[in-house]
Amino acid sequence: MTFLTHFAELFLESAPWLLLGFILAGLLKVFVPMSWMNKQLGGHGLKSIVKAAVFGAPLPLCSCGVIPAAVGLRRAGASKASTTSFLVSTPETGVDSITVSYVLLGPFMAILRPISAVFSAILAGLLVGRDDDDGAPKMKPPTQANTKEASSCCATSTPAEPSCCGTTSTAETSCCSTNNAPVKSANIMAKIRSSLHYAATELLDDTALWLLVGLCFAALVQTYIPDDFLASWGNGLLAMLVMVLISVPMYICATASTPIAAGLLLAGVAPGPVLVFMMAGPATNIATLGVVAKELGKKALVGYLTGVLGGALLFGFLVDFLVTKFDISVVPQIGPELTLLPSWVTLSTGIILAFLMVVSLTKQMMMKLSKGYSHQRSH
Repeated sequence: MTFLTHFAELFLESAPWLLLGFILAGLLKVFVPMSWMNKQLGGHGLKSIVKAAVFGAPLPLCSCGVIPAAVGLRRAGASKASTTSFLVSTPETGVDSITVSYVLLGPFMAILRPISAVFSAILAGLLVGRDDDDGAPKMKPPTQANTKEASSCCATSTPAEPSCCGTTSTAETSCCSTNNAPVKSANIMAKIRSSLHYAATELLDDTALWLLVGLCFAALVQTYIPDDFLASWGNGLLAMLVMVLISVPMYICATASTPIAAGLLLAGVAPGPVLVFMMAGPATNIATLGVVAKELGKKALVGYLTGVLGGALLFGFLVDFLVTKFDISVVPQIGPELTLLPSWVTLSTGIILAFLMVVSLTKQMMMKLSKGYSHQRSH
């Protein structure tokens, strides 16, 4: 089979799951606002570390998007440990990467991936510790006026207005009355439209190019590399350390790393090193490490790296042990014999995804050309 045939198969088989992941990611982005996350993750101790890891795991934030979110959490009063935990689990996995992991890596890896991400995040948080009284930004206590305003479930910029939850409010003036059900329904529909717009624009802009690179890599492996090419050295500690060296300088998100991981798997690399690549790549790029050192300190950076790489290696060995012990099959769910969805679903979603990617890449290219033209004119 030719490269283009393999690429088309990979693209069509992953398209439904990518679109599903993008939609779920957009819904999470809109319906789980960062202001709510700030309230949940502020504080200290093991509980906040675990909550930060669990809450961060499904969020659709990649290596670059998680940085401002984590800085916001820190400056909202979250501890170094919980900030670190959030900063590790969020880019390592997400609803979009889990869905595409299922089709490109199989159900076993799709299940182990978020579990390993949460574990490594908790480990990193514990290693960073609780040295949080060294200049951490503190939240200002709310004033009496702000407290009154916040107590209204329909708080507006005019605190003198009566609370819609008060017993003295009439049905005509209460924003919680059933007469406003159409308004609430309209708000929900507006949020859904906003989530779909986010998924089709910002989220796709962050991942489209790397997704295509990953799919091309997997197709090249299928076309030109023998099945057992890397099998001789593609397992064990050496292979995992090689994956660490490859993944640390890379700037790639969890979703886009998945087709590259599938290519490694098809080339004969064992599941353990493949998991190490997927965990270390999104969480250890240079930009993230620089922010950790600046915002949390060099001691926290050591704990961050130890937690990410230590958790990745530990779960890499665990995956290889489980695969060998219980004879678990870890193969990409691609090809005619492993078709999961009707052909019309894969074809229609493939067309939609291809159209959105073309629009996204064209828009990014035009923006770069426009910036380059403006820069030339300024000189």
